Amino acid sequence: MRYRRLLLLGGGAAAALVAVAVPMVDAARAPATGGAMAAAANRFLASLTPEQKKDATFALEDAHRVEWFFVPIARKGVPLKKLTEAQRTLAHSFLKTGLSDLGYRKTSQIIELEKVLAEIEKNPAKRDPELYYLSVFGTPAVNGTWGWRAEGHHLSLSFTVVKGTMFATSPQFYGANPGEVRIDGPFKGRRVLKAEEELGRALVSSLDDKQRAQAVISPTAPADILTKNQPKVEPLEAKGIAASAMTPAQRKALRALLDEYAASMPAPLAQQRLAKVDAAGFDKILFAWAGGLGAGEGHYYRVQGPTFLVEYDNTQNDANHIHAVWRDFDGDFGRDLLREHYKTAHRQ
Repeated sequence: MRYRRLLLLGGGAAAALVAVAVPMVDAARAPATGGAMAAAANRFLASLTPEQKKDATFALEDAHRVEWFFVPIARKGVPLKKLTEAQRTLAHSFLKTGLSDLGYRKTSQIIELEKVLAEIEKNPAKRDPELYYLSVFGTPAVNGTWGWRAEGHHLSLSFTVVKGTMFATSPQFYGANPGEVRIDGPFKGRRVLKAEEELGRALVSSLDDKQRAQAVISPTAPADILTKNQPKVEPLEAKGIAASAMTPAQRKALRALLDEYAASMPAPLAQQRLAKVDAAGFDKILFAWAGGLGAGEGHYYRVQGPTFLVEYDNTQNDANHIHAVWRDFDGDFGRDLLREHYKTAHRQ
């Protein structure tokens, strides 16, 4: 299987879309991903003091596993702030096993935005790039069933591994404040979630008047993603334009938007995620937009299929503050995989 990404050439709503084939690694390589995760997790855990390990580890069934947040608050888990340099190196090596190069770059840049906020708000205690936390649930093993999470302000990445070969990678939350860094300094001009914004706007801008009447569900964008940080979500109201009502070029643009979200994961996990989307019916996917169409105007979009939901919102701080999330209705935190796993285990 291969997926395609559409690259924007030029700027504005009239930007050209160019289809670029991106090879996908076969899902048979997923066991290697599971093995790498378990090995990195165990190296990290072995480096911790007893006190640090107590903070970092939880039972797989612990309620903390589904308590996720994207605001700047104290969390459970072990923070980078309490780690030595050697331990931080192991923590980042662990984190990389759940991310592609693109995903790790976005994650690192989101963390660095805390430095920008610290300068803007003159509050380095609150905006601390070391207040990102790692939690491990259960016992990491090559063929094991366990989970882990990396989380802090504007970042929540959850992973569930079942028998070392099956994975859940949602909720996946990325945020960016500022969406575009406008103050002088080393990060000026940075737009961590540029592709999520521009691919969405390019798609809605490509619709004709009749299609846009279906897709634009409100002239005003909501103040935030509608699902917030709920531990479990249900499908939102079925509004928007269906993929089946799009032209081939527009369908490719929709696929490119989904690819961008999936591409933060290692290729085998991205492939598994997109395969589920296709199995449930790509034609059934709905794309909905709210708010203005121009750059700098508050806007929101969602992409909803039978099994998943993507929400994106950019309204806060004069439309320069982005929240973007991928949710799976039955698959968040591996609920579907774990349910089947426990059924099988009880039959043995």
